[in-house]
Amino acid sequence: MDAWRALVASITVITVSLPDGTPLQLPDGATGHDAATAIGPGLAKAALAVKVDGDIRDLARPLPDGADIAIVTPKSGDDYLYVLRHTAAHVLAEAVQELFPGTKFGFGPPIEDGFYYDFELPRALSEEDFPAIEAVMRKVIKQRAGMARSVLGIDEARAFFATREQGYKVDQVEFLANRGESSVSLYQQNDFVDLCQGPHLHDSGRIGAFKLLSIAGAYWRGESTNPMLTRLYATAFPTRAELDAYLARIELAKARDHRRLGRELELFHFDDAGPGFPFYLPNGMVIVNEIQAAVRAELDRLGYQEIRTPMILSEQLWKSSGHWDHYHDNMYFTEVDDQGFAIKPMNCPGACLVFRSRRRSYRELPLRLAEFGHVHRHELSGVLHGLFRVRAFTQDDAHIFCRLDQVHEEVRTVLEFIDRFYARFGFDQVKTKLSTRPEKAAGTDEMWERAEAALAQALEGREYELNPGDGAFYGPKIDFLVTDSMGRSWQLGTCQLDFSMPEAFDLNYTSETDAEERPVIIHRAILGSIERFLGILIEDTGGDFPFWLAPQQARVVPVADRHREYAEEVRAVLRADGLRVEVDARAESIGRRIRDGELHKVPYLLIVGDREVESGTASVRARHGDEIGDVRVGELGAALLARDVLGAAG
Repeated sequence: MDAWRALVASITVITVSLPDGTPLQLPDGATGHDAATAIGPGLAKAALAVKVDGDIRDLARPLPDGADIAIVTPKSGDDYLYVLRHTAAHVLAEAVQELFPGTKFGFGPPIEDGFYYDFELPRALSEEDFPAIEAVMRKVIKQRAGMARSVLGIDEARAFFATREQGYKVDQVEFLANRGESSVSLYQQNDFVDLCQGPHLHDSGRIGAFKLLSIAGAYWRGESTNPMLTRLYATAFPTRAELDAYLARIELAKARDHRRLGRELELFHFDDAGPGFPFYLPNGMVIVNEIQAAVRAELDRLGYQEIRTPMILSEQLWKSSGHWDHYHDNMYFTEVDDQGFAIKPMNCPGACLVFRSRRRSYRELPLRLAEFGHVHRHELSGVLHGLFRVRAFTQDDAHIFCRLDQVHEEVRTVLEFIDRFYARFGFDQVKTKLSTRPEKAAGTDEMWERAEAALAQALEGREYELNPGDGAFYGPKIDFLVTDSMGRSWQLGTCQLDFSMPEAFDLNYTSETDAEERPVIIHRAILGSIERFLGILIEDTGGDFPFWLAPQQARVVPVADRHREYAEEVRAVLRADGLRVEVDARAESIGRRIRDGELHKVPYLLIVGDREVESGTASVRARHGDEIGDVRVGELGAALLARDVLGAAG
């Protein structure tokens, strides 16, 4: 280290900061690998990439002066997986190029659980082609093919890919040129060359275990007017054990697919008459109503007032709110009396009009207005996915109109609301993200600085991740992500601070000094959307809902037709106790009807025959836990509720 310091002292240096804040001086032009070497030989050996001001780069690229850096190693979690999977995507593309000459290449990025690559192929692919593709990938990995980076000017890159007849790459070069780029980077392993910003592993031999997963169609750049490409999905992990564990989770996810369970449990339905517009069936509405009732109980406790705003409002309103500029392509439009109207994609403007409907005083603030608002957004048919991606959904929205000095307490109350509510559904792993100003944003710099500072202050003492540039167009936001029973992360609630919309709608309240003041708006949702929350809940539980949410909490099964009248009496008693109970007296065997009750995941089956009729009891079979046995009918409701804390509480 002494020799290193002496060398540094004799030349022009740059200074970078390590994750713990320690400054590190390096020669001007030093690379990520040089930084790892300066820190220690062990780190240099383990280094795979370097994170520079939040962006992951190859080790061979020079570091800028003043940057915050972190060396990416096999212990770097998601950053390591990102680099590994990005490299695996290029190996997949090389394998496809070798097996299917003439292939045209689109994009091939890493994604949350793996990676994909889009191709225009000389023939259609099927999963029967997977073994051959995987065999070539294993060959490339075994070769330990180097991932060499080079830089070309825009004109050179355009000519390079045009010569290779790679039209999609030429299109991407043009896109980068129009964005002001003067050069682009290319990566090559063996004979495969790709337009790519990186980063990649030093060589393909460090990829680990991988597997091709599925095939889908994808429009180039996501536009339906562009050609449809073939998308190959795959995943990769450092070890075979990690891959096998992931594949096991995938199989479990397939078994719990909410679309299949939605059909089997008769929760919801989709029809060609309204693609992307869900139809709730009676069983599904029971769950929706129970979820809304749970939210409303919290709203009452916290002093919210519930409103309902129109589904259709004038185009001018959406222009004033800013949604016209930012969401026009995702909105539906109509005309009334030759005037343009839009179906609402969000509830915010309606809440603003409610606030503006009369003069407001500082004594009313904070004014908490809640709405289960039904909204519509135009989504491309290719991205629709059960309840997870629909064209019509219900937001458990609220808009809190308050003074700036009330923001901290109101946001803290929202955080506590979310913690309490998610725990009730078994979501006890909650990640928090603070998203800051996006590239396209309404309002002034001062508005954004004040809003971001207010949210950061409310988050003090709570772990959260900074998510730069991902705020709403009108303000920064806190997003909440939960981890389900299969280890998957889902974004649900949000809490957004808005100084912009009060300006746009000229919202005012009368202050203590009788002056006109602007309120601040806190936009918040706990569930996000009821549709998506329900889809997540179905997959998290596998359709085996807690007692308080189950569409049927108990089912009475008479042994024979002569016991049907008694079964109806049992149902009547339990319904009087407030329980959801049905009778299954179909002309099927008792075994078949019991089995159907189990398949429909009914928490309790109540078997009644001669013995039960004579004794005034029911034989209770619990889906979970110990058997209850015979219980007198008058005590059944209390017995079932006592076995389930959530049921008793709900």
